[in-house]
Amino acid sequence: MDKSFIQELFKANNITVGTNRQHLFDAFVNEEKNRLAVKLIMENKKLLMDTWQFKNRLADIQQQPVSIPNATAGKPYEVKLDFAQLNWNDFSYFHIEGLEESGLQYDPETKVIRGTPVKSGDFKLTLKYRINGEDEASAPNEKKVPLVINPNPKSLWKNMESDKNDPYWKEDNVAIYAPLGDRHLLAASKRGRSHANTGGFREDDFAFKHFTDTGWSVLVVSDGAGSARLSRAGSRIACNGIVEYFEQHFTPELRSTFDALIATHTAAPGDKTQKELTRFVYDNLGKAAFTIHKKLEEFAATAAAPVKDLHSTLIFVLLKKYESGYVIMSFGVGDCPIALINKDFSDIALLNRLDVGEFSGGTRFITMQEIFKSDTFATRFGFRLVPDFSYLMLMTDGIYDPKFEVEANLEKLTEWKALLEDLGGKNDDNVKVDLASHTTETANQLSAWMDFWSPGNHDDRTLMIIS
Repeated sequence: MDKSFIQELFKANNITVGTNRQHLFDAFVNEEKNRLAVKLIMENKKLLMDTWQFKNRLADIQQQPVSIPNATAGKPYEVKLDFAQLNWNDFSYFHIEGLEESGLQYDPETKVIRGTPVKSGDFKLTLKYRINGEDEASAPNEKKVPLVINPNPKSLWKNMESDKNDPYWKEDNVAIYAPLGDRHLLAASKRGRSHANTGGFREDDFAFKHFTDTGWSVLVVSDGAGSARLSRAGSRIACNGIVEYFEQHFTPELRSTFDALIATHTAAPGDKTQKELTRFVYDNLGKAAFTIHKKLEEFAATAAAPVKDLHSTLIFVLLKKYESGYVIMSFGVGDCPIALINKDFSDIALLNRLDVGEFSGGTRFITMQEIFKSDTFATRFGFRLVPDFSYLMLMTDGIYDPKFEVEANLEKLTEWKALLEDLGGKNDDNVKVDLASHTTETANQLSAWMDFWSPGNHDDRTLMIIS
């Protein structure tokens, strides 16, 4: 080995050993001091190569692009650093500095960055590391890596109070629990972020009343059009007006007529009694709807405003328990669904036809005369007689749009089950509405649940649940 090394060394330096000097060369190679010199040269050569490889490896690490996924302030975060994928299996030591202010921590055992960021911003993390072969007492190498913590989208929205001096002002958020005969009512209406951001008004509204002397309940929800200047007044007039109508016009005579129809239909159901019930619903709920239309026209005239400034959708239900089951009569104009989920959760029924289109112009409002003159007016009414039910729900598109996305999904029982799971706490915010607990606190839970985040969906939200 020593002889070959010296030969190569001499050759590299143009030194030739003639055949007549071979014995001299062999003796030269075997001299102890020369053998030591060769050993020293080889050791230095290896040191130089190792040092270069070490420097080269450090340079590779420094130049290596390392991307840590963005986090969001206020949202749980967990990212595992894949050392194999990063080609960091030669690391003998690793630590991250710079996470302290962010609210995140690094676990060296699992190689996971986790936590819930407490603030947003651009953070510079310092990766401290040693690679195999480095002295454990030496200062670690350092590499800077960026981490972006985005602001929570919710925090970008302002929550400005609406003007309480406005003549048509109403509360920005309302939540109510109330007994409803043998059932329970839970309702909440929350001003959308798009309105809160500018100090605008809540345009949705709802109303209800249970008539303890007759057992009837009336339930109403209305969504004021965002483009209508006085829609907040329109939706309130519509909701309160429906309750007032049935207070005044659902007379003992009408109720007796209906009781007789139900008794006859229950005893001997047939086309004749079905048609009579359908006619009763059409006449009485139709008159109620038209009365609201006239009320809005009168209000517009008094306010010297075009009636379109009061554009509002309207859905309402009359509900009563009979020995034969629950009677549910319904009417709807606009894009707010009424849904009935049966007792064993095996079926969902929509109780109204939605006015939807590719654009917002597809929506119809109770302010429009055309709906009363249309040959499809009769399709706006519904009648059901069911032995029992789990939930009856009325909602505005502030709930329907983000939770169902398209009208076709309203027909799918799986989507309604998903909504109830969401209400039960299966959501990003872990907010639970305890529907089995009938208290005012449940109403507050529903209001809190309505703060859910859905990109692009920042309209008013109203949901009424009868269980």
